[in-house]
Amino acid sequence: MSRSSPTAPENAQSVSDLARQVRSVLDGSFESVWVKGELSNYRAYGSGHWYFTLKDEEAQLKAAMFGRDNRKVRFTPQDGDEILVRGRVDLYTRRGDLQIVVDHMEPLGAGRLHQEFERLKSRLGGEGLFDADRKKALPAVPRRIGIVTSEKAAALQDMLRVLSMRDETLAITLAPARVQGDGAAATIAAALDLLNRASDVEVILCGRGGGSMEDLWAFNEEIVARAIARSRIPVVSGVGHEIDFTIADFVADARAPTPTAAAEMAVPIRRDLEAMVTDRLQRLVGAQERFLTRRAQRVDELSARLQSSSPRRRLSQRAQRLEDATQRLQGAMQRGHVLRQSRASTALQRLEAASPARRLVSLHQRVQHSRQRLGRAGYVSMVGRRERLETGRRALGLLGPLQSLGRGYSIATAEEDGRVLRSAQGSRVGDLLRLRLAQGALRCKVEEVLSDEDLDLRGRVRK
Repeated sequence: MSRSSPTAPENAQSVSDLARQVRSVLDGSFESVWVKGELSNYRAYGSGHWYFTLKDEEAQLKAAMFGRDNRKVRFTPQDGDEILVRGRVDLYTRRGDLQIVVDHMEPLGAGRLHQEFERLKSRLGGEGLFDADRKKALPAVPRRIGIVTSEKAAALQDMLRVLSMRDETLAITLAPARVQGDGAAATIAAALDLLNRASDVEVILCGRGGGSMEDLWAFNEEIVARAIARSRIPVVSGVGHEIDFTIADFVADARAPTPTAAAEMAVPIRRDLEAMVTDRLQRLVGAQERFLTRRAQRVDELSARLQSSSPRRRLSQRAQRLEDATQRLQGAMQRGHVLRQSRASTALQRLEAASPARRLVSLHQRVQHSRQRLGRAGYVSMVGRRERLETGRRALGLLGPLQSLGRGYSIATAEEDGRVLRSAQGSRVGDLLRLRLAQGALRCKVEEVLSDEDLDLRGRVRK
């Protein structure tokens, strides 16, 4: 006896279909997760992509970080590093591997700092310390610059070099502070307060060179943010490199990507200013010379005109113009008189047409006409009402109960309670009835009760 081969059920899925379903569930549930663990099996390929494994004592997870994201990582990963990553959980369907696609990576320890950074940023932002309307404008041409940084930092030398190149006459006041390590934030805040007590400092540069998040952390502390916020002098923050952002950057009146850029932002180039002033002075002198030239030409023209026209000639011209004006005035007065006469005649005619006597005659005629119409309407209404009354009287005569009694009908009522009988079944043998006729009434006693079946069509008793 042969065995039949098994058939697949109708709801069976292919491997790729099931893998895609699992992948869609993962995409919707784990779009952005933070994971910490030990890095192992790290591989960097020529395509720029990184592939590695995250593991701890009990589990491991494959991971991938593509070139567009790992270019922002500021350290070189190595097997054994404790790292913190952010990414989305995905299923690599070709091999069926569960993996995390990483878009951010940092050494473990910076993750805690990052959370503290975000909490402080959210709180200070809620207080309005980052609002644009509280930020002060930088002076156009400052004469004295205050600097808050370490006196041993390379960033200080870079700022001094840039400031000297841009304006060699610029005065500089240094308020040295520690920019890294325990207590650094307090020294930065104290240096800012110290410069604010100086009367001649017009703008403050506050910053340091690049480093890790831990190195720059002093500029993420609340004490520094509060000192910048209460500064009466505009503060330019220049901390780290272009990709670095600190709380001080958000609170400061201006943010520069580096300390050197902060110096360039705060102080214009003196040679450019001098060239601009020279250019504007030359333009002003040129404009003044052209103005004086035009005025001199105007004076020459007026002088020539005065010499060419004597007072007697000008008087004759004025007399002729006066004569012309007198003739035009007389003509205008005559035309105005004729026009006013025409308007007066027209108004008189309209007044006569609207006289009270003529209007009274018209109103009297309208009253007579209305009186005639009212009389005719009253007569027609009275005739109509009389005809409707007669018609109603006739209809009442035809439909009234007394007229029905006159045709041989009667109304039977119970003697006991006066109710009108509409059916023979409403009385019993021996009941006293009152029959109302067209003229008078009869008092009767019921001797027999008959139903419709006992009567013929003419109302007589069937035999």
